Amino acid sequence: MLRQLVIRDVVLIDRLTLDFGDGLGVLTGETGAGKSILLDSLGLALGMRADSGLVRVGQDGASVTAEFDLPANHPALRLLDEAGIEQEGGEPLIFRRTLKADGGSRAFLGGGPVPAATLREAGGTLIEIHGQHDDRGLLNPKGHRALLDSFGRVDVSVVAKAWRRLSDIRAELDQVRSAAADADRDREFLDHSIAELAKLEPVEGEEQALADRRAGMKQFARVQEDLDGLSGLFTGSEGGLSQLRQAARRLERIADAHPQLGEALAALDRALVEGSEAEEKVLSAQRDLAFSPEELEEAEARLFELRGLARKHRVEPDQLAALLDTMREQREAIDQGESRIGELERALAVADSDYAQASQALTEARKTAASRLDQAVENELAPLKLEAARFRTVVAPGESGPAGSDRVEFEVSTNPGAPFGALTKIASGGELSRFILALKVALAEEGGASTMIFDEIDRGVGGAVASAIGERLARLAAKSQLLVVTHSPQVAARASRHYRIEKSHSDEGTRTTVRLLDAEERREEIARMLSGAAVTDEARAQAARLLETA
Repeated sequence: MLRQLVIRDVVLIDRLTLDFGDGLGVLTGETGAGKSILLDSLGLALGMRADSGLVRVGQDGASVTAEFDLPANHPALRLLDEAGIEQEGGEPLIFRRTLKADGGSRAFLGGGPVPAATLREAGGTLIEIHGQHDDRGLLNPKGHRALLDSFGRVDVSVVAKAWRRLSDIRAELDQVRSAAADADRDREFLDHSIAELAKLEPVEGEEQALADRRAGMKQFARVQEDLDGLSGLFTGSEGGLSQLRQAARRLERIADAHPQLGEALAALDRALVEGSEAEEKVLSAQRDLAFSPEELEEAEARLFELRGLARKHRVEPDQLAALLDTMREQREAIDQGESRIGELERALAVADSDYAQASQALTEARKTAASRLDQAVENELAPLKLEAARFRTVVAPGESGPAGSDRVEFEVSTNPGAPFGALTKIASGGELSRFILALKVALAEEGGASTMIFDEIDRGVGGAVASAIGERLARLAAKSQLLVVTHSPQVAARASRHYRIEKSHSDEGTRTTVRLLDAEERREEIARMLSGAAVTDEARAQAARLLETA
């Protein structure tokens, strides 16, 4: 709800602060007093196009601030979150726009700088401005479906759930098909690679073991002659151990002859033990290092194959076994993918049928609601001097989505036999405002914004029609805040707050001001609206009667 508008140096306004309240507020004044300046100023604060011509002559810049009260769950707060602006719950939301005389403007929302587009988007959730050049609110076909659903209390949750299910299956099917297509292109490569790797049967750690074994065999080739020679020295008839054993047998026969001979025998025994151990180790090493040329050739061939496949697949040799497992899984996935595609295609057919049924039921509900809305609007047209006009809600096939498959648009025909068309293309300025009013009354408070402004909705009408307009505006104002720029005393008499826009001239220049009128001033203003420049007692009496009956 709009609470306050502060204007500084806009056209003929130098300093103006306006406080607004609930219900129906009207702005009146003589033609040319500056009512359009107020609307232009509010539009500037709400992010409309910034025209440097709005800056008051002789000033460097202008500014407009609009303050709104809004509930804690209002959609405008989401925009603040997205813009990174903190807003305390229950605090008024401030729109502010500054404009330089030499061009350029800045926009602020909730105290933080934002693009002007953010002001427009946030303002669109708070206020509707209806006039003959307005192309938002009820005149925008993009919002007609939501308005019809709200009017008819149409439940779209079943369709939304069916759409989510359908969309999820489609997305998974697309993903599986894409993966299958990619895998299918690799089918021949996988089959060849799997066969090649399976034939090799790589084992993790095998490459290092083969490399170590090959190194050992090559080392044995280098020391084999020395080992063979050592073996002869140990085991031959002329070998060292054989001679030591002969010496030990001789000493054993004469060891008792002298103590040192016994000691010599003991030393020989120790030498024989150590020599035998050395002999065994040499023989053991000889056995371990022994190989055949075929074994070395096989090891080198195996290493060549392992390392060659590793280079081919750009992995380490130890990763070949894991690669084989991965390729087998990929190959299996191709077969499973084909099976999964079939499952998903069957599920998609079921989900598509479910969505179609739910969407058709939603279409029928909308058509029923459309008939009710058409009748409700038709009931409002005759009192608004639009008895020859017709209104219809078109529910036609549209793009499918979570809200169904319908395109909804409000259309009118202003004369008998005339074709139907969009409001903005068929209705004249005065008719357009009255059609909007009829729609707003029929839709009650389903327009989305809690504040509505009607610019000269009573243009070109008077008497009973003006009274009907005033009565309907008052009815709307019981649930929403309405501000109406009017020339109709019948409409003005219905207001709970009445503002007069005045233009004054002095040596300092021309000024536009706005005053909130008290009860006596209201009667005088309405009398002026009834009689013109010269206010008569009869006009004052008639104004009093209008105020009493309003």
